[in-house]
This record gives sequence, structure tokens and C-alpha cells, in this order.
Amino acid sequence: MDGFKAAFKSRHVILPVIHVENIEQATSNALIAFKEGSDGVFLINHRISHKRLFEAAAGVREKFPAFWMGVNCLDLYPKDVFGKISKLNFRIDGVWADNAMINEFAELQFGAGTISRAYLVSGWSGLYFGGVAFKYQRLVTELEEAARIAADFMDVVTTSGPATGEAAEVEKIRRIKSAIPFKPLAVASGITPENIQDYTPFADCFLVATGISKSFFEIDRNRLRQLIKNVR
Repeated sequence: MDGFKAAFKSRHVILPVIHVENIEQATSNALIAFKEGSDGVFLINHRISHKRLFEAAAGVREKFPAFWMGVNCLDLYPKDVFGKISKLNFRIDGVWADNAMINEFAELQFGAGTISRAYLVSGWSGLYFGGVAFKYQRLVTELEEAARIAADFMDVVTTSGPATGEAAEVEKIRRIKSAIPFKPLAVASGITPENIQDYTPFADCFLVATGISKSFFEIDRNRLRQLIKNVR
């Protein structure tokens, strides 16, 4: 957890997720996140290429040189992201992958190992948020075992509810955290100002979009402000 603690000073880390449309929209949403006291932002490319996502990220970095910023490149395999971001001429602080390829039934973790090696070989020094028991992936029933395995392959174990905007069962988050008490755990769907305190005893980090948005592309300043107030 040392890298996570070095990057973030808050007990509970709030990272608004910006669904990037273009540079101007990304920077305007990052400004809201910055002004409201978020710990950073994640940029994600649902409807654009990773190249355009990187262009938007460059714009955000130019406006906010010290603000923590990560990316989720949905059009790239996780193993390919690290090499690309290590060659950029600006800083990316985090990489989030929905599927970290953890198989709790396998003796050897070939998929997760491939991603981990790509991370190490790239020389990139940011935080890797790896999806475990994540939405739209296969069902994981052995949550504790999956979490224990994942802890060796990523910086922040990241899980979610069953679908975008749907909250995870609190018991699921409790079970995962019980298996990795000294590893950061992030929750990446369904978090709102109204329910976030249900998760704070167990989760360390919250990647939030739907619960603080007024549209797919726009953060709601007042919702974000309330979320942060309820956590802090």
C-alpha cells in the first residue's frame, strides 16, 4: 500500500471518472473535480480512441500539472497500455483495467502475469488498478481467494457492482477487504452521496461517475460536493 499512501493523503480517496468526449469537456470536468477537492480523476474512452483519450489527458495535464490523473483505455488490452503511456511526454499517474485476468482456480496466473510483466518492463511508475470480480466479467464466487491472488499482481484491487451505475453488495466489499486488509481496495460502480458511507468501513478508494453526474459526459458539481462532504 506504500505507493497508494504516497500518492494520496486522504483516508478515503475520491476519483471522479470522466467519460471523455473531447479535450475541452475533459478539462472542464477535471476543473470541477479539482475545485471540489477530489483526490484526482480517471479519464475513460467509451466513444473515442485511446489516441484521442491521450490527447485529452495531455490537455488536462497542461491545465493541472500536479493533479493526480489516471486512464482506462477500453480499446486496448491491459498489457498494451503500459508501454504506450510510458512513451508519452506527459505524466499519467494511474492505469485502470476492468479485467486483470485473475483466475482464482488456476495454479498459474498466465493472464495476470502477462499484464504484470508488461507493467514492469515498461518502466512506468504509476499505480495499476486491476479489475477483480468486476462488472460484465465472469461471476466470481470465491471472492477472498481471488482477492488474495490479485494482491500480488496490482497496486489497487478494484471491484464493482453487477453493472454500470449499480452498487455492489456491501457484503461483497467486506469479504474482499477481509482477505486483503493491507492492500488498497477500490469500488468502481454505483457509489452515490447517499450510500458511500455504507462502504467506507471497507473500501479505500471510490471511482465514481454515474452517482455524481448530470449526464454521461458531465459531472454534477453539487453531487460531487455532497459526496466528498459525506466522506470527509
